[in-house]
Amino acid sequence: MNAIEFDKVTLTYGGRRVLSDVSFSIPQGAFVGLLGANGAGKTTMLRAILGLIKPAGGAISVLGKPPTRGNADIGYMPQARRALNDVGISGLDFVLSAAGGHRWGWPVASAAEKEAAWKALEAIGATDLARRPLAELSGGERQRILIAQSLIGDPQLLLLDEPLISLDAAHQRAIIDLVHEIGERLGIAVLFCSHEINPLLRAVDRVLYLGNGKAAIGSVDEVISGPVLSKLYGTHINVVRVAGRIFVMADDVELESGAHVHDL
Repeated sequence: MNAIEFDKVTLTYGGRRVLSDVSFSIPQGAFVGLLGANGAGKTTMLRAILGLIKPAGGAISVLGKPPTRGNADIGYMPQARRALNDVGISGLDFVLSAAGGHRWGWPVASAAEKEAAWKALEAIGATDLARRPLAELSGGERQRILIAQSLIGDPQLLLLDEPLISLDAAHQRAIIDLVHEIGERLGIAVLFCSHEINPLLRAVDRVLYLGNGKAAIGSVDEVISGPVLSKLYGTHINVVRVAGRIFVMADDVELESGAHVHDL
């Protein structure tokens, strides 16, 4: 069974067509990097998979069924919120807020919910963060707590929206390695949204690249090439590989630079 299938899907946001007639599939167990320049529609695609928006055309299948809001089989990590800087609750309480089905309300936790929260924290090796206030955690530690929250309920699919934002290179590698290990251990698909490919090169099985309302999926070498991306964007794209890093250029401007700012 494929974890995600798009069949000629069109998505709109704010009255603008973001994706048009897009088709692809992601098999269960795959680790896929979701890439694209600012405004390409990465977050809109995640919202559609979560059942938060309906496609304007075509059909979406998630774990063999149409998308539904609140699907417990999907673990979702949203973009890190600045508001977490001011949250005085502990890491455990934050994870518990998802165990009760109320991400921003604090339910009276049952024994089963507490067990689920501890299980999620143990899965990412973060029990040492359980009693510490979120406001006192580093960026990397906070991201680990958010990942733990996404693991509540033993999901069959993980969606992560820009989990590398504001992290230095060492913490980026740690988060990628952690998510990759979780996906392999649980045998579940991971769709990892990022504003650039380089941190993900060692981990991804394939990439899903969005641009100009279209999508291309395949291995890094298959997709991130001048001919493929030029066709995707409808303009000449130059892909430069230097010292193990990849740069996607259009008219001498790096497309992925700053692509995480206000994505759709």
